[in-house]
Amino acid sequence: MRLALSLLAAVALATPLHAQDPMASRSKGRPTAPVTVYEMSDFQCPYCRRFALEIFPALDSAYIRTGKVRWVFVNFPLTQLHPNAAAAAQVAMCAARQDKFWPVHDLLFRNQPAWAPLASPAEYFLTFADSAALNQAAFQQCLSTGATRGEVEEDALAAARAGATSTPNFYIEGGIMAGAQPVSVFAPILDSIYAVKTAAPRKP
Repeated sequence: MRLALSLLAAVALATPLHAQDPMASRSKGRPTAPVTVYEMSDFQCPYCRRFALEIFPALDSAYIRTGKVRWVFVNFPLTQLHPNAAAAAQVAMCAARQDKFWPVHDLLFRNQPAWAPLASPAEYFLTFADSAALNQAAFQQCLSTGATRGEVEEDALAAARAGATSTPNFYIEGGIMAGAQPVSVFAPILDSIYAVKTAAPRKP
């Protein structure tokens, strides 16, 4: 719970006051889902890419779309290892301002081999505007002014305070799990927590 509160507080500091839910733009699933998972991830991390493309779709289908789990993405760019990770996170958060976080999340991971080695990926990132049907002028202005830099930095600080040192890391209802674990590892954990949270109260 302490991590969840820390993440919520950090993101709220970098989010406009009119937003009712500071994490709504990069969350999936019902806000009232019994289980919440916070994914601390780096868009340039190859293990995060594998998780996003190979593992997450199955979790999305089995747990998020069925209303069991709410999934929240937390930016944790490891800039000492991945020099373009912070810029990529800002791209995703600029897209989030147009309610297009998840389409750009997918584009970033799918095209990671193309933009990750670039000395300056800014021009490449602008091509996502067409692919994700973004307002190109607003997207470009958001990127050029660094409008979401603070949000990304607050995310990273919160993840570090929570004890995350690598990516991907997952905070699941009180515990942290590291690594791009397969569905077979996630399933019993999510099923167990869901069962406890939805169990009918015992009659006296």
